[in-house]
Amino acid sequence: MDTMDAHVTLLRITYSPEIVNSEAIYVSSNSLPVKAVNFEPAGHSFHTAALKALGLDEEEDADTDDQSVLSDDKGHSYMPSSGYSSKGKKKSGNEDNQQDHYALLGLGHLRFLATEEQIRKSYRETALKHHPDKQAALLLAEETEEAKQAKKDEIEAHFKSIQEAYEVLIDPVKRRIYDSTDEFDDEIPTDCAPQDFFKVFGPVFLRNGRWSVTQPVPSLGDDNSSLAEVDSFYDFWYYFKSWREFPHADDFDLEQAESRDHKRWMERQNAKLREKARREEYVRIRSLVDNAYKKDPRILRRKEEEKAEKQRKKDAKILAKKRQEEEAAKAVEEERRRKEEEEKRAAEAALNQKKLKEKEKKLLRKERTRLRSLSSSIVSKKVLGVSGDDVETLCMSLETEKLRSLCDELEKTGEDNERAEILKSALRGDDEKKKQPNGSVQNGAMPPPAKPENTLSGYEKKERPWDKEEIEMLRKGMQKYPKGTSRRWEVISEYIGTGRSVEEILKATKTVLLQKPDSSKAFDSFLEKRKPAPVISSPLTTRQDREVENGTPTLTENVPISGPDVASSSTEDVWSAVQERALIQALKTFPKETAQRWERVAAAVPGKTVNQCKKKFTVMKESFRSQKST
Repeated sequence: MDTMDAHVTLLRITYSPEIVNSEAIYVSSNSLPVKAVNFEPAGHSFHTAALKALGLDEEEDADTDDQSVLSDDKGHSYMPSSGYSSKGKKKSGNEDNQQDHYALLGLGHLRFLATEEQIRKSYRETALKHHPDKQAALLLAEETEEAKQAKKDEIEAHFKSIQEAYEVLIDPVKRRIYDSTDEFDDEIPTDCAPQDFFKVFGPVFLRNGRWSVTQPVPSLGDDNSSLAEVDSFYDFWYYFKSWREFPHADDFDLEQAESRDHKRWMERQNAKLREKARREEYVRIRSLVDNAYKKDPRILRRKEEEKAEKQRKKDAKILAKKRQEEEAAKAVEEERRRKEEEEKRAAEAALNQKKLKEKEKKLLRKERTRLRSLSSSIVSKKVLGVSGDDVETLCMSLETEKLRSLCDELEKTGEDNERAEILKSALRGDDEKKKQPNGSVQNGAMPPPAKPENTLSGYEKKERPWDKEEIEMLRKGMQKYPKGTSRRWEVISEYIGTGRSVEEILKATKTVLLQKPDSSKAFDSFLEKRKPAPVISSPLTTRQDREVENGTPTLTENVPISGPDVASSSTEDVWSAVQERALIQALKTFPKETAQRWERVAAAVPGKTVNQCKKKFTVMKESFRSQKST
C-alpha cells in the first residue's frame, strides 16, 4: 500500500503544473472527452526510455523488481512514464491488454454494466485477498528457494494485474477504450417471421444500445406500442451517436518509427484506419435499423393503413369527379331541353300568330271582295260620281271590322242612290282622317292600315347596299375564321369594320355571296384588282429634241420620263374609308412580332400593296404625332 500512497503524492514532470496527483486533464468540446496524454517523455522518464532503448536498464530492472517507485538524488520519488512506450500498439500485440480486467476484479458477470462504486468495492476486496503480504503462507509451503522465488513472482504479477485492471476500469477514458475492444457480437439479423420480430430484434437493439452516447436508450416495445413511441424509437436509432472507439484498428506501432516524419505518417495512417472502422460501424448500425424498419409489423400495418387511406381518397376523388361530370351533363341536358321547349313554344306562338294573320288577311280579302261586289252596280252606273278607284280606296284604307259594317249597311239598303251616299260618306270620313295633322284619329276612327307592299319597300330601303370592298372583306373574313370559331359572325363583323350587324352578314352570305359576277364587267374588275407594274426610274430625266429637218431651231425641253405610271401612282394614293378601316383593323390583328406582317396586312386591305400600306401607315403616324404635339 506504500507504493500506492507514493503514487498519489508524486508529480509527473511531463505534465503541466496544473496536473496534480497524476490526474489527467479532460478537454470539454462537442466531441467525446479526450485524455491529455499526448506528451513526449522528459526528465527521468526520458532517461528511462533512453536506457530501455539502448538495452542498458537490465541491471536496474533486476535491482528494482519489487519497487514501483524510484528516487532521485534529492530524495524526490517519481514514477516512470508509461504513456509513451505503449502508445500506438495493437491490442493483439500487447500482452497486458489481453487479460480480462473484469474477471480479475470479480465483475465478469457485470462487465460494462458495473458502476464505479462496484469497481472500487471489488478492488478493495480483491486487493486485500491477493496482496503479497497476505500470501506469505503460500511461500512457506514451497521447499526450495527457486520455487519460493517463482511463487513470489507469480503472486506479485497477479497483484500487479489487479492493480492494472483497477487503473484501467476506474479511469473513464481507459475503460471506454477497453470496453470498445471487449468481446462483442456484431451480428445483424436480416430476416425473421412476423411473429418472431420482437424476439429476434429486441436483444440486438439492447446489445447495441451500450454504445449510445445518449442514455437511456428507448426500448423496442411490443406489438401494442403506440405509433408515437415507434417513431421516437426509430428516430433515435436513425440519428444514433456511438462512443465506441477502435484502437485495435491501428496497424502501425509508433515506437517502430525511424524518424519524426515517419511517426507522423504512422499516426495519419492509424487515424485513417480508425475513421474507416467508424464508418463501418455506422453502416452496421444503419443496416440494423433498416432491416428492423422493413420487418416491423407495426410499420407494416401503418403502411397498409396509409395505402388503404390513399386508395380511399383516390376512389372518393374519382367518384366526386364522376358525380361532377354527371351533374354537369345533367345540367347541360336540362339546359338543352329547356331551350328546345322554349324554341318549341316560340315556334308554336309564331305559327299561331301566322295562322291568325292569315285568317285576318283572308277575312280582309273576303270583306273587300264583298264590298266590290256590292258596289259593282253603283260603279257601273256611276251613281253620284262613285268610281272604281273610290271603292279600291275604301278597300285599301278601311280595316276588316269597318269593311264588314260598311258592307252590312250596304246590304240593308237596296237602292243604289242610298248605297252611293253611304260610300260617299265613307270616302269623306277617310279624307278627313288623311287631312288631320300627324295622322291623329278623329271620332274614335282607326287609321287606315298600311299597305304591305309599301312596308316591304320601306324595309328594303333601310338596308344598306354592299359595295365590292365589303364583299371582298366578307369573303376574306369567312376564309380566315372558318366554321367552329367561337362567336364567328361577331368576329367577322369586327373584321369588316363597317358596322354591319350579324343579321346583315348572315343575309349577305345567302344572297350577295351567291350572286354570279356580271361577265360584262369582268374586265373592269380585272383592271381594278391588277397590281401596278413596277416603275423603273431612269437616271436620264431630260431629253434634247433633235433639229427638225426643215431648218427650225433646236428646242431643249425638260420632260419627265414617267408616262402612264404617274397617273397610276396618283390614283394608288387615294384611300377610301373602308380601306383605312381595314388597314387599322389589320394592324391591330397582326402586331409587330407577327411573321410576314406587312404581307398579311396587305392581303387584308383590298386593292392595296405592301408599299402602299407602309406609306399610309407612315402618313397616319406622322399626322397622329402632329395632332398630339399641337
